[in-house]
Amino acid sequence: MGGAAIFDLDRTLLQGGTGPLLSRAMYDLGVVTRRLPGERLLYGLFDRVGETLPSILLARQATLVAKGREMASFDAAAVAAAETIAAVIHPFAISLIEQHKAAGRPVVLATTTPYHLIAPLAERLGFDHVVATRYRITDGRFDGALSGRFVWSRGKLAAVREWAESEGVDLSESFAYSDSIYDLPLLSAVGRPAAVNPDPRLSLYAVTRGWPIVHFDVSPGVFKVPVVGVELQRLLFLASPPLLTPYARFDIAGTEHIPRTGPAILVGNHRSYFDLQTIIQLLRRTGRTTRALGKKEIFDVPGIGALATALGGIPVDRNGGGTESFENAAVALEGGELVCLLPQGTIPRGARFYDPVLKGRTGAARLAVMTRAPVIPFGIWGSEHVWPRSSPIPRVLNVLDPPTVRVRVGQPVDLKYRSAVADTRRIMEAIVDCLPPEAREHREPTEEEIRRATP
Repeated sequence: MGGAAIFDLDRTLLQGGTGPLLSRAMYDLGVVTRRLPGERLLYGLFDRVGETLPSILLARQATLVAKGREMASFDAAAVAAAETIAAVIHPFAISLIEQHKAAGRPVVLATTTPYHLIAPLAERLGFDHVVATRYRITDGRFDGALSGRFVWSRGKLAAVREWAESEGVDLSESFAYSDSIYDLPLLSAVGRPAAVNPDPRLSLYAVTRGWPIVHFDVSPGVFKVPVVGVELQRLLFLASPPLLTPYARFDIAGTEHIPRTGPAILVGNHRSYFDLQTIIQLLRRTGRTTRALGKKEIFDVPGIGALATALGGIPVDRNGGGTESFENAAVALEGGELVCLLPQGTIPRGARFYDPVLKGRTGAARLAVMTRAPVIPFGIWGSEHVWPRSSPIPRVLNVLDPPTVRVRVGQPVDLKYRSAVADTRRIMEAIVDCLPPEAREHREPTEEEIRRATP
């Protein structure tokens, strides 16, 4: 027997619950004309803190809304709701479903939501099976009672076990994903549980048991602060105002070229270790987080590597060709995120630092071919005066006359998608166009300049 991948629905595959969306579809089509008492209040509470006993009581009493109606009367509302709900399913949940299917595992939707309302959504999302609450039908109409179990908490585990036995699935080899402490019985019964966007109690339990805590609205591995659900990178932005770097001034322009939503590949030049702080200041002005590709050696450092991953970093193993890193970056782009990389790969050393012709690797061009995400260039100038390559630390004492770090963001690069080498040349030229005129001048650096640019 093999394992399966079992997914909860509300607050797991999407940020909130399906209840309001299903109700709206039924009201719009005239399937139901009255609301359950306290419905809106409980829906709002559910979206904020997860399942509560009152919200489950509301779900349990929903059989009364359907009582006396033909099953087919809900079909149009279920299909309409499926269209709306599918549009707000987390992108990385879809990717994970596809990964499990590609691995040959049956993918199962296990939810308290009534089967007749959720079946069209399950089919649209590619689920192989649905374990859901079913309403009893008498003479072709719902009679106000349940057919079988109420699929919640221990009832959900029992229903999943019955399904697993009938399908020959081994739960000890299975994966399960849920946000709710009330799904603890199911999570504890499988071999590979994961707490997804967990409520406060499940967060504590997951930490205690060492279960992974994941969020399907961000790339795999990205950390979000439990309970409040804030991405760690956003906290880094809040903790990095320019006032904390009085030894540098920032002159940043052109951020309007970075899309406010959707995927994009940010590409820039590399002049200093201070470029990281400079990129943070650039991103702070966009309101968006990014997934940054960096050398694998950084991620191998104990503590530093884990923090870099939690912040959204993607390690690049240059000796291995970087295939896995580009696959991860492509997943991030398909999920609508920003990906940032510095095509030069490292800071040019010595005299090469002053070469006006920038040379880059083909990674950004290959990513653009894979995803067709726009490539947005930016140019950094002056960061080497804050932290020269020859210095082990930045010049933090230079607060009376701090150097200016200039950043300009350009328009999307016009790529041809025929040759990664040719497109890389176009990308590097676009980055150079974002630099000041003196960056494009050929000149012989002095011995002192070469020394400052040498590690």
